[in-house]
Amino acid sequence: MDSGLRLVEITPANFGAATGIRVRPDQEFAVAPVMKSLAEAYVHPPGVAWPRLIMDGDRPVGFLMAFLDLDWTGGTGDAPLLRSGLWRLNVAAGEQGRGYGRFAVESVAAELRRHGAQEMYVTWHEGENGPEDFYLRLGFRENGEKSEGETVGVLPLEQP
Repeated sequence: MDSGLRLVEITPANFGAATGIRVRPDQEFAVAPVMKSLAEAYVHPPGVAWPRLIMDGDRPVGFLMAFLDLDWTGGTGDAPLLRSGLWRLNVAAGEQGRGYGRFAVESVAAELRRHGAQEMYVTWHEGENGPEDFYLRLGFRENGEKSEGETVGVLPLEQP
């Protein structure tokens, strides 16, 4: 991957760039806008959401948000079911097909490994122009679950 690719924290200085990331119109059904992701990050306890701007040199090209030890039951289960994974991935419409999505998934996987995770979870909306094929190509496999109507995929994380 290009050495100019990196993830940066969302700050007041890059907030506008982050919230300006837009996917293609035909993909909007499949991923929430960055603003909603940042709002969700804010309402969870510190350390659960991991939002980052994807940069290629000085250009913002996408946004991701991982989740770390999120209670998958939403607090409704007898015992919490803690999982970690990729919550959102928004690659700007004009920047797709250049490896930024793969970079994002690999970066989240590396972060989860640092936290000791054995698996990485993701969910996706099914349908034309959805991200299912992308995630399956990266090694995610459906685990038979649905979460809020979305298909759940899991990727085993090999430890270094």
